[in-house]
Amino acid sequence: MPSRLPMNNEACPVARSVDLIGDRWSLLIVRDAFDGVRRFGDFQRSLGVARNILSDRLRKLVDAGILETQDASDGTAYQEYVLTGEGESLFPVVVALRQWGEQHLFERGERHSVLVDKRTGKPIPFMAPTARDGTTLLPAATEVRKVI
Repeated sequence: MPSRLPMNNEACPVARSVDLIGDRWSLLIVRDAFDGVRRFGDFQRSLGVARNILSDRLRKLVDAGILETQDASDGTAYQEYVLTGEGESLFPVVVALRQWGEQHLFERGERHSVLVDKRTGKPIPFMAPTARDGTTLLPAATEVRKVI
């Protein structure tokens, strides 16, 4: 079965983003990188993913400039994967998915992890798109304008 064609010529930023990071493993690799995972073996243990799939996704994330490799921080011969500035800018995406999951995928009182502000120890506030005046924007208050 042929792989699907990349959407690099697609005018929709959502389609291009999903094409690059929209599969389960890529997003979970990025999530783990935010949690401090840096080595291949640690990603594999955390995710339980096959080595060939992990290797492929890491290569794609490096090629896309989301992760970069560097020498291991402990001086060993290992390579580590670290988020680039572009990769770190995915933080709101990961937080939005986390918060949606917290709202819709857990029963009331069911235990789950919580993202907290290190300074206060308190859960971070719910993220929502806002207008320039600070009011929350609902979907009906926005529109996508197609490029010509």
